[in-house]
Order: sequence, then C-alpha cells, then structure tokens
Amino acid sequence: MIKLIGIESLQDYRLLLRFSDGSAGVYDFARFVEADTPMTKPLRDPAFFARHFIELGALVWPNGFDLSAASLHRTLAERGELRPATAAA
Repeated sequence: MIKLIGIESLQDYRLLLRFSDGSAGVYDFARFVEADTPMTKPLRDPAFFARHFIELGALVWPNGFDLSAASLHRTLAERGELRPATAAA
C-alpha cells in the first residue's frame, strides 16, 4: 500500500509529495481550490493551505479534507510526473 512519507510546500498551491515506494512528484492543487466546495474553500487561504499534514499515510488539512496517497500517486503516474524521490526535488 502506497503511503505519503513527506510533503514539501512549493509556490502557489503546489506540493512536492514523497511516497513510500521511493517515488515523488509535484502536485498542483489549484483545481481543488478552484472547486470552491465547503471542504476546499478554506484551502484558498495560503496560511490554511500550508497547514497540511500526513495522517495514516494520507494528505490531510485541519478541516478534515483528505486525499489518499494512492489516488495522488496514481494521478501523478498517469500524468508522467512521478520520479524517483532523489530526482523529484
């Protein structure tokens, strides 16, 4: 099972995600922010967005919005944006 093991904040709404299989990729969360749902609306505030953390291997924000590592990993792989962790930075 793929889990998140590290997160680094980049500019705008992008995060460098490091996974338990040794891969990493930069994920742009702008589409979640633009969705403007009750769960994603708080992400518009850069200070709130920066409060992300890992819980049980998933990406989570304090309001309970979470994304599984498997879905993030799959999306990055489908886009061809997954790299060995040492090459992703």
